[in-house]
Amino acid sequence: MTDMKIPEFGVDTFGGVTKDAQGEPLPHPQVIRDLVEEAVAADGAGLDFFGVGEHHRADFAVSSPEMVLAAIAARTESIRLGSTVTVLSSDDPVRVFERFATLDAVSNGRAEIVAGRGSFTESFPLFGYDLQDYEVLFEEKLELLAALLTEEPVTWSGTTRAALSEQRVFPTTADGIRAWVGVGGSPESVVRTARYGFGLFLAIIGGPADRFAAYTDLFRRAENEFGGSPQPIAVHSPGLIAETDEQARALVHDGWLRMRQRMVAERGWPPPALGDFEREVETGSLYVGSPETVARRIAATVRTLGVDRFDLKYDQPVTHADLMRSITLYGEKVVPLVKDMLSD
Repeated sequence: MTDMKIPEFGVDTFGGVTKDAQGEPLPHPQVIRDLVEEAVAADGAGLDFFGVGEHHRADFAVSSPEMVLAAIAARTESIRLGSTVTVLSSDDPVRVFERFATLDAVSNGRAEIVAGRGSFTESFPLFGYDLQDYEVLFEEKLELLAALLTEEPVTWSGTTRAALSEQRVFPTTADGIRAWVGVGGSPESVVRTARYGFGLFLAIIGGPADRFAAYTDLFRRAENEFGGSPQPIAVHSPGLIAETDEQARALVHDGWLRMRQRMVAERGWPPPALGDFEREVETGSLYVGSPETVARRIAATVRTLGVDRFDLKYDQPVTHADLMRSITLYGEKVVPLVKDMLSD
């Protein structure tokens, strides 16, 4: 058997509101301060990446990932820092580049951008965008961001912002910024990501991971067709680690159920059925359990999809202490186990 390339391992968070010891939701300022401490723990545990998502709703505390990441940069040494995701459709690509180039400077070259359309749409009415323009906003702004990332003079025109004519954008960076596109499973999105030369950041939040093998294969074929250099592929999936499978499941179950019920109301998803949680934990995309259990599941996903990074979306609606313990177990126990399994 040929040795597999060992991927990077990261964690990311949407800034979900956590609970105090009595089970009550914490205020947003405390959630953000705790999130910075969680990133420091991830750096100390030797993880490769820490990502922060952008949301504009009450159940998530972070609406400005770059501000939080800049605070994290001042407290960490080596962990790479990025958005998961920046909602590019309701932002301006020039300002996105400027903010992340600044983050790259203060972090000494550790910034990454994960651009996406966003899994929630609250930012569209908040910033005055029409959801009817959902597709064209992302297409045009991704095209412009790709041009800006070259750090050369840009000439661009479209329908969603003012044109640019031979304009440079500052600050410049030392070595460029690694950039990805967050994709939820649309073949068109996979091909577009390859066309513009971004890394593919797959959000696998339900069902078996192997159903995404067709997308990783499509991405590599599209890269060949467009003649671009190979870009990395990452997977992001939710989970939590505790000392035992039983502890981890008990911590996650109620919050998972509430979120699924919320999505039924907001998006018309089918209601959760008996056994759904257990199926997601055992064969789906919920990486919940002891270090040994989670390591086996991650190793299987990496083997199946051949990804370059696995990110655990660790922010479950539990306590800050539970999250800190999960991050430490992930970095100190799960990652070494996965590396051993992939090298065996």
